[in-house]
Amino acid sequence: MDVIHIDVNGQVRETDSDPATPLAMFLREELELRGTKIGCGNGECGACTVIMDGRAVCSCLVPLGRASGRQIDTIESLGEVDDLHPIQQKLVERGAFQCGFCTPGVVMSLVALLRANPEPSDTEVRTALQGNLCRCSGYVKLLEAIGEIVREGAHER
Repeated sequence: MDVIHIDVNGQVRETDSDPATPLAMFLREELELRGTKIGCGNGECGACTVIMDGRAVCSCLVPLGRASGRQIDTIESLGEVDDLHPIQQKLVERGAFQCGFCTPGVVMSLVALLRANPEPSDTEVRTALQGNLCRCSGYVKLLEAIGEIVREGAHER
């Protein structure tokens, strides 16, 4: 097999894994980046969302071979427990989530949106999150937090 090169969180990684392996499995099992969750495994829940070349994608649907040569950002690239990314901090402050399983995917969808469009409309925010399923939150506090983030410009890092 050919060696696959992927830039993950600013570090080029190499693997000779099967190119059909889902990117989510590679991130979790080979790189031990377990912030990327696997919920449904078929692109319906968004728990596995990462940013690939600036766009939010469901990593369970991306074969490793398709990720070759790409820039991948995972939730681990954003912040640490004691130094959260501004988006993570605002979501915590607003109590936007309950169980937290969907949180990494939602955050990555928001980061991708706000990098591309720092002042999205409510409709654009809802569209960006349409692939992220959250069964506990009801989305109200989440959307309120996003509104604050946009108004305050608190998404830069």
